[in-house]
Amino acid sequence: MDLQIEGNSALITASSSGLGKAAATRLAEEGVNVVLNGRDEDRLEAAVEEVRETATGEVIGHTADLTDADDITSLVNRTVEEFGSIDHLVTNAGGPPSGPFLETTDDEWYDAFELLVMSVVRLVRESVDHLAAGGGGTVVMITSRSVKEAIPSLVLSNAVRMGVIGLEKTLSKELAPDIRANAVLPAPHETDRTAALVRQGVERGEYESYEQGLEERGQNIPVGRIGDPMELGDAVAYLSSERSSFINGVSLPVDGGLGSSNL
Repeated sequence: MDLQIEGNSALITASSSGLGKAAATRLAEEGVNVVLNGRDEDRLEAAVEEVRETATGEVIGHTADLTDADDITSLVNRTVEEFGSIDHLVTNAGGPPSGPFLETTDDEWYDAFELLVMSVVRLVRESVDHLAAGGGGTVVMITSRSVKEAIPSLVLSNAVRMGVIGLEKTLSKELAPDIRANAVLPAPHETDRTAALVRQGVERGEYESYEQGLEERGQNIPVGRIGDPMELGDAVAYLSSERSSFINGVSLPVDGGLGSSNL
């Protein structure tokens, strides 16, 4: 399927690893010129080289801290300087600390809000004119399945990420028809973080092998396994494309059927 986005430009945040890198990879394979982002310069440079291996569009990296408003401005400006526009914005950020409600401090609440919500607010605010200029801009927000069903000991993710979904739905109305806004809600995927946790489990004797560890993590998922990050990347690329031009304001679970919510 031709997604009809070759030659477009995209900014993908927190994309030096994991789901963000998968989204950047899929867009770059479709001929989109992409800007990857991360805080660790060495890790970001390695990710850029990896994405370039299969890209048909140009790929560059730019270090930025998503909790720093000035860094976000510089990140958006760099994208426009390099590629002349921003057609697609994919927002992503690392997860906040785990823990139950009564053990979560005020500072942790404020930090989570800065990382998860204000980063998206600032990114969209800085990018909106560029996204609208082409008449077909898109915003895709990578969040979590926790916005559908609360996950034990993840109070910050459960509560704060809901603000991202409220923002996404509002933007889908206020910015249309020039800009569409959607979100993806991933369940567990075989990211570097997940792989490291499984290997640690093998070392502790919890699993006999890496394969067994992955299998056990996917036992509760109806399709029988955890996700491949590139499958999440496929969803992001589709929602960024002309093929999804009538999809707006949607929060799409990418979870292998794990969720039990009717809506």
